[in-house]
Amino acid sequence: MGIVVPLTLLLIVGAVASVVLLRRQAGVYAVPSGLSGLDAEVEANRWVVRLGGSLAGLRPGADEAAAQALAEATGRHHAARGQLATARTPAEYALARQTAVEGLQYVRAARAALGQASGPPGADVDADDEAVDRTARQLRGVHGRFGVTA
Repeated sequence: MGIVVPLTLLLIVGAVASVVLLRRQAGVYAVPSGLSGLDAEVEANRWVVRLGGSLAGLRPGADEAAAQALAEATGRHHAARGQLATARTPAEYALARQTAVEGLQYVRAARAALGQASGPPGADVDADDEAVDRTARQLRGVHGRFGVTA
């Protein structure tokens, strides 16, 4: 009976030390951008909501390139929402944010194909204009015909 109490205390201390060590290691490797977990979650959620709002009300009509771009954007939106729902680390939230930003690039490509403005000023701060133009060219295909090109 005299050994049970010290052995129990030793096991409890070992368990607590293991949890602390695992949390420190996760913190060191999971925060490349310097954002805390909550900040990363808020940032990712903001971009996913922005993508959803950008998709609302956009109709491609008969423009096949715009329809393809909107389909890609919608796919990115669904993927980002799924990633956001399961994310637990800042790196996972960063992946959801990146997926949403890619979706916004497709929205901009769809707007370009429809001859609309790219959106409100400052709406896509992180979107690369060259990448959007390249995406629009790929969706237009050869001679303005529908099809994704390499």
